[in-house]
Amino acid sequence: MELEKAVRERRSVRQFKKEQVPEQVIREILEGARWAPSWGNTQPWEFCVITGQSLETIKKTNRQRVMDGVAPAPDISMPQEWPDQMKARYMGIGKSVLTALNIERDDKEGRTRYNADMFYLFDAPCLIVVVQDKGVTSNYRLLDIGLILQTICLLAHDRGLGTCIMACAVGYPDVLRNVAKIPESKTVVMGVAVGYPDLDAPINRFKRTRADVEDFVTWVE
Repeated sequence: MELEKAVRERRSVRQFKKEQVPEQVIREILEGARWAPSWGNTQPWEFCVITGQSLETIKKTNRQRVMDGVAPAPDISMPQEWPDQMKARYMGIGKSVLTALNIERDDKEGRTRYNADMFYLFDAPCLIVVVQDKGVTSNYRLLDIGLILQTICLLAHDRGLGTCIMACAVGYPDVLRNVAKIPESKTVVMGVAVGYPDLDAPINRFKRTRADVEDFVTWVE
């Protein structure tokens, strides 16, 4: 697959098939992704690949907590405010998702159900969790982690897999620590749901948008 084609066609998958992804395929993706750039070649990432019954336990527990009204408490807090332009984009993707699912704005039950499905990782059969040492807090490490996560997503797309980088996947880090034995000395940063995309699902087919180059680039000569 051509690189630009992969960049343009990759999307956040919000409904996966339950078909398991062979371990060898995940290994190949991580083998390629390890060549992602990082500051000073520090490679500050560590991964935990979770599948099978362990992942099922995590998904069910997370979904139940959402249904019980337990607020997420991620190791890295979510931003509470965005500039108006970014907030509008965020609201736009939310509207696209709900429209694809035929969930009306005032359908509280439908929105709650979708939120629970999100914490169930949209049926994804594999979750890749990235962690880092708590002792080093440099934000540059998070930039590097973003680079390798994007690389993972592109390599997965190249193999016919879908991905979704999900903050909610690490919303209850205590669950991950308990099931996946992630030590307290590690900060749980982010999760990537991986699996075969259900291409017939409307939620995977709505039109995506991006800002024009003129909206975010200043040219200086």
